[in-house]
Amino acid sequence: MFFLKLLTQDLIMHPSYFNQALRGHLSNELRRQVEGSCSGRLGYVVAVINEETEDGSWRGRIMEDGQAVFSLKYRAVVYRPFRGEVVDGVVSSVNKMGIFVDVGPVQCFISTHLVPPDFSFDPNSNPPCFSSSEDTLTIQKGTKIRLKIVGTRVDATEIFCIGTIKEDYLGPLG
Repeated sequence: MFFLKLLTQDLIMHPSYFNQALRGHLSNELRRQVEGSCSGRLGYVVAVINEETEDGSWRGRIMEDGQAVFSLKYRAVVYRPFRGEVVDGVVSSVNKMGIFVDVGPVQCFISTHLVPPDFSFDPNSNPPCFSSSEDTLTIQKGTKIRLKIVGTRVDATEIFCIGTIKEDYLGPLG
């Protein structure tokens, strides 16, 4: 699920950036530091929408070594998956234990117990895959798949999910 959050970040800038382009340097440095990062509490920061200093003046606090600290408030789009959410992803690997699926920046694991019984693991195929006995469907690396998240685990810098394709309208897409 995507959310719009108001966040703050302190940036330390070297004196060589203290010129008319300071605002652009601050904006670029903020985007470089936070876009793509993950906080277990918030989720993955997808994009910074806009930024401003906390007091609106674009003035920083000078430190003892000559650098300045700027406190920026910014609005960001964050992605955090939830239990029960249906998402689309791309299979990154398949083994006899299950399927690993990339859903944006999050990696989901689908255990063989959460795959429909008509799909069976075929270790002799190249690449390894789950194939359906009823249809001509296969799940292998690169397959687009729709899954339901049944559990999440949050670390300090990463989010992991467990998914299922054992329900109606879930599984390989087209």
